[in-house]
Amino acid sequence: MGARCSKFSLCWWPHLKSNSQDSFDLGFLASFDPENGGKNEGDSLPSFGEFSLDQLRAATSGFSSDNIVSEHGEKAPNVVYKGKLEDDRWIAVKRFNKSAWPDSRQFLEEARAVGQLRNERLANLIGCCCEGEERLLVAEFMPNETLSKHLFHWEAQPMKWAMRLRVALYLAQALEYCSSKGRALYHDLNAYRVLFDQDGNPRLSCFGLMKNSRDGKSYSTNLAFTPPEYLRTGRVTAESVVYSFGTLLLDLLSGKHIPPSHVKLHSLY
Repeated sequence: MGARCSKFSLCWWPHLKSNSQDSFDLGFLASFDPENGGKNEGDSLPSFGEFSLDQLRAATSGFSSDNIVSEHGEKAPNVVYKGKLEDDRWIAVKRFNKSAWPDSRQFLEEARAVGQLRNERLANLIGCCCEGEERLLVAEFMPNETLSKHLFHWEAQPMKWAMRLRVALYLAQALEYCSSKGRALYHDLNAYRVLFDQDGNPRLSCFGLMKNSRDGKSYSTNLAFTPPEYLRTGRVTAESVVYSFGTLLLDLLSGKHIPPSHVKLHSLY
C-alpha cells in the first residue's frame, strides 16, 4: 500500500503518536504490503483442498450443538462449528442451508476462488466439502471470540483504545488486500465477522467473501450494518462494503452499536 490511500486506508494512522500505556508499536506499517499478504502466512498454511463429509463430521463430533460458534446458534440459516482435525488442527466449519447452493459446480468455483487468498489479516479459507446436498466451508479457527463480544458485551473492562485502532487498521488492510485480489465484495460485514486469533490480533473472517447463496442475497442477520439501498435491492456492492466499514468504525469509536435510522424505520414494518 505504501503511501497510497485507498477507500479503506486510514491515512492518518502513521502520524499517530501516543505516550499512553495503551499505545503499541506502529513499525510494522512500513513493511506491510496488502497486495502480497503482509508477512505471508500462506507459507504455513496448507493449500486449499476438499474435505470429505466424514472428515468434517468426525472433526465436529457429528456436528454437535456443543461445537456451534455462530452468533445465532442453531437458529442461524448457515451454522458455523468449531472442529479438530486428525492432525490436531482446529478449524471452523460453515455448514450452508441445503437450499443455498443447489449447483455444486457454482459452489466449488466460488469456494476455490476465495481459497486462493492468503493473508495474515484474514481467517483464511483452507477447504470445502461438496457431497450430495451438503455444502461446507473450512477455515482457520480463531479461538478468542468476536469483536462484538469484546466491544459490546465485555465483562471485566471495555476494549482499550489501542486495540480499537488496531482493529480499524487491520480490518482496512484485510479489505484492501481482498480488493486488490479481485474480491472487493464482502457479504454481511459486521462486528461478528471480526475474529481474534491465538495472539489476540483481529482478523476478518473469510466466510464473508463468499455469498451465502447463489442469488447473492447476503445480509441475513445484521441489518444495522447494511446501507439503506440494500433494503430495496437486496444486493451487495463495493459501495455497500464501504458503508458497512464506516458503521463498524462508528461502533469502535463509541463502544456502542448505534443502528442507523433506516434500520429503526424498517423495524416498524
